[in-house]
Amino acid sequence: MNITEAILGEIRAAFPKAEVSLVPNPSPSNQNSLRVAAADLLEIARWLRGQAEPAFDYLSNVTGVDWPEKTVKEKIKTKTLREGEERKAETIVEKRIPGFLEVVYHFYSVSTRKGPLILRVRTGNRRDQVVVPSLAAIWRSAEFQEREVYDLYGVIFKGHPDLRRLLMWEEFEDFPMRKDYVEPDDYEYEPTPHGSVLEKSQPPFRP
Repeated sequence: MNITEAILGEIRAAFPKAEVSLVPNPSPSNQNSLRVAAADLLEIARWLRGQAEPAFDYLSNVTGVDWPEKTVKEKIKTKTLREGEERKAETIVEKRIPGFLEVVYHFYSVSTRKGPLILRVRTGNRRDQVVVPSLAAIWRSAEFQEREVYDLYGVIFKGHPDLRRLLMWEEFEDFPMRKDYVEPDDYEYEPTPHGSVLEKSQPPFRP
């Protein structure tokens, strides 16, 4: 049993009502993760830092993932009996999957050299339900990394001591790491244009 499955068992024993599930990873790395409900994250995080065995004293990485709304097609197979003969039919239906944002955490136990333990937390949607608890009070390393996720993806970390943009300037609108982000045509607002942005900001050449 690897560290992720072992901790899953401990979490379920300590928090029987918590929403937590295993997310398998079929890639060669085989780094499975745990999906935790946002409502249970803070309590489980405190437990991981202080009571878990081993205790996870180091949060190495906090990142975001954007999952836009999508439509998938599903095949529904049916069987009917007509005139004593069984007939099979197949119907294709479209199913809409709402979009959401996801925050991914990588934890390590430095004292026992175990990890990573990967947690995933989803927001309610990509518009007005984008709040998850901040872990900055438990792991100081979360402070700047949560600001980065807020800046680039728009996740609001409730309880963060200084939640403001980290990479983009305060007047910047939208979230540039979202998959539906559209690069503007007008680059006059760019405070320090450079590279391709500088080229686009130049007036058209006239002989």
